[in-house]
Amino acid sequence: MTDTAAGTVAEAPRRGRTRGAYAKTEARRKEILSAAFEVFSTSGYRAGSLKDIADKVGFTQAGLLHHFPSKEALLESLLTLRDEESVERLGALEAKGSELLHALVELTRYNTTIPGLVSLYCVLSAEATDPEHPAHGYFLRRYDWVRGIITEAFTEVGREGRLRPGVVPAAATRQLIALMDGLQVQWLLDTDSVDMPAEVGAFLEAVTTEKF
Repeated sequence: MTDTAAGTVAEAPRRGRTRGAYAKTEARRKEILSAAFEVFSTSGYRAGSLKDIADKVGFTQAGLLHHFPSKEALLESLLTLRDEESVERLGALEAKGSELLHALVELTRYNTTIPGLVSLYCVLSAEATDPEHPAHGYFLRRYDWVRGIITEAFTEVGREGRLRPGVVPAAATRQLIALMDGLQVQWLLDTDSVDMPAEVGAFLEAVTTEKF
């Protein structure tokens, strides 16, 4: 069976897989996202091309666009998936209060194992301050969500009497996020000079009575 023309999925069906241009299976989407992560992490978002990604999964560029309508849509899906995988890996979705704060330290530790994605986040978050950037909406939603869950965690710790006097949950949240973002830049510049998990833990010990 030969490849189909542009406008249809450019691979032969295998083991009864659904045919057609719009067979957007979750498995194939994840395969494409994995390839996109590799390309964007090594080449960057601007230099990484849809053709490079399509080649890695055996698609034509037209076939790839049946799963993701644009490079921008692919980028946002990639960032969202990686967020979900990181949070689920550490059980942070179910964590509350002190447990969530401990999970953030572990998330920081996990981030030291994925420098490519950390670099991608740092570059994109700066670029996305431009309202016209394709990831602008993603980062707005992400920061809103992160501020919400961390503020709730600090508030819960305060209700339990383990927040140090004078610490305001919303302010501590902004300081923690700024610390984590800033540490990532310093760590990327010199991975041996910064212990991100230790620094985050030290901040949390300064604002709570917990040990991290």
